[in-house]
Amino acid sequence: MGLSEEARERLADIVELQPTKNGDLQERWDMESGSEVHQYLEGELRDYYYRDEDSLVRATTEATDLVSDLVDASDVEDTVSVTDLEASVIEVLAGPDERSESVVSVLHKLRDRFDADPTADEVRRALQRLKRKGVVTTEHRTVPTFRLAAARADLAVEVSS
Repeated sequence: MGLSEEARERLADIVELQPTKNGDLQERWDMESGSEVHQYLEGELRDYYYRDEDSLVRATTEATDLVSDLVDASDVEDTVSVTDLEASVIEVLAGPDERSESVVSVLHKLRDRFDADPTADEVRRALQRLKRKGVVTTEHRTVPTFRLAAARADLAVEVSS
């Protein structure tokens, strides 16, 4: 089922304002409280937004594509804020035109390329966070596998502490 016109317009607001707070959306959407904003986000736009490390609301890449006709592209921030591990994952992960790879494959590439020894769980969590941010896509084979959603050169990445 597609989004209602109101939901698409509100999603466009998120894309335009990101990163944003519930309070900013509350004002834009003329809602009574931040709690009401949260309920709307979870009820109507759950698959199209995520919260970054600072708990700010951001749109997924899919959401940005979905409302591209409603938003001036020059108003959209293209930089994705990531941790050091997530930045390393982006550097070694299969590109969008390559065969997706497992968590273990990514783990071995990280250990081979960097002076780091993350656990499989840390790599899995990093991949899932990147997926929520729209940077990584998942393909389900025998196990979930991952690859970049866009070409590495098209990604603007900012490492945050």
